[in-house]
Amino acid sequence: MAVIDVHTHMLSERWISLLSQHGGRYTLEGVPGGQRAVHVSGAPFMTLTPGMLDYELRIRRMDEAGVDLAIISLTCPNVFWGGPEVSLEAARASNDEMAAAQRAWPDRIRWLASLPWQHPNVALGELKRSVARGAVGVMVLGNVAGRPPGDPAFDPVWSEIDRLGLPVLLHPTAPAGVEQLDLSAYNLVASIGFPMDTTLAVARMVMDGFFDRFPEVKLIASHGGGALPYLAGRMDQWHRSFEACRERIQRPPSDYLRNLWYDAVVYERPALDLCLKLAGRDRVLYGSDYPHNVGDMAGCLARVDSLRPTTAAAVRGGNAERIFKL
Repeated sequence: MAVIDVHTHMLSERWISLLSQHGGRYTLEGVPGGQRAVHVSGAPFMTLTPGMLDYELRIRRMDEAGVDLAIISLTCPNVFWGGPEVSLEAARASNDEMAAAQRAWPDRIRWLASLPWQHPNVALGELKRSVARGAVGVMVLGNVAGRPPGDPAFDPVWSEIDRLGLPVLLHPTAPAGVEQLDLSAYNLVASIGFPMDTTLAVARMVMDGFFDRFPEVKLIASHGGGALPYLAGRMDQWHRSFEACRERIQRPPSDYLRNLWYDAVVYERPALDLCLKLAGRDRVLYGSDYPHNVGDMAGCLARVDSLRPTTAAAVRGGNAERIFKL
């Protein structure tokens, strides 16, 4: 069974340049240790590493870890900044480079399209162009310039994704309220803020009835779904207890959560077990978060390989082969 990494990132020099010039509240600044990081409201949340720009290094690291195929994507803040022209240029810079990498390493690389979601009409055009160039899915963040990804303004984009049956990796970004939550120290934006961004985004989509409106969307919740596996029972209890929680859905929230997909980018076996308990072995996918500083191809794979053989085989690559039609 091939090992398929569904949560792994690459950048392009052009994307970095555009972000530096037009990022607005996003700035590139130095951080301890000599690296540079993207900051928001003075808080670092995405550190640049050499591996993000070096495809040959990526292939070597995949060989060392025993990873056969990488489904690469841009990371946060994606292209959710700038006006329509700048955001589209940033998306195309990333998508074109990933398409070129797939052509160069056709047995090792696939990719997820980045779209200027905050400009839906522009996003639709880039979705069509990206699929024609070989994208096997789409990426979205836990909030699109502060708006939830299930906002009705984005329905035209979701409708097309739903029609095409494309998997979507929902990746976190800096949550709203970085300053109010005092996340500027200790890398709290990424360590704690990211899982909360995913948790709130997906919970809101469930309660909004998003998955009833778009039943064919294959949503992959990053980092083991954030806190969702831990909080699924709590969401069900609130659904039973409060009429407001039944305003748009009648089924328990956990029914929807069990029908999503989750990556295995968690850092201890009990967390992976909890994710599997919620979703089952057919809806969890191997991921590494390489080449972020916390990325760990070998460690994430070792935790997957410690599962029962049938479960490990599904998570290692069988599930990804099925939903990405590889």
